[in-house]
Amino acid sequence: MIMVNGEPFTLNGGGIRALLADKGIDDAQGGVAVAVNGEVVPRGDWDQTPLQPDDMIEIVHIVRGG
Repeated sequence: MIMVNGEPFTLNGGGIRALLADKGIDDAQGGVAVAVNGEVVPRGDWDQTPLQPDDMIEIVHIVRGG
């Protein structure tokens, strides 16, 4: 089990992009940042970044506007 934004979450396998899909988050338009264990993961590394049990994930939605 991993922690996502402070809540326990059971991952069905895969990495960051799979996690976003499991959470129903569409990152196609941008505006999403992800940190694993306190380290921001660049978007280009999401497919290659595996998630491990006990990882702590923070997902941040960036809101644009004025």
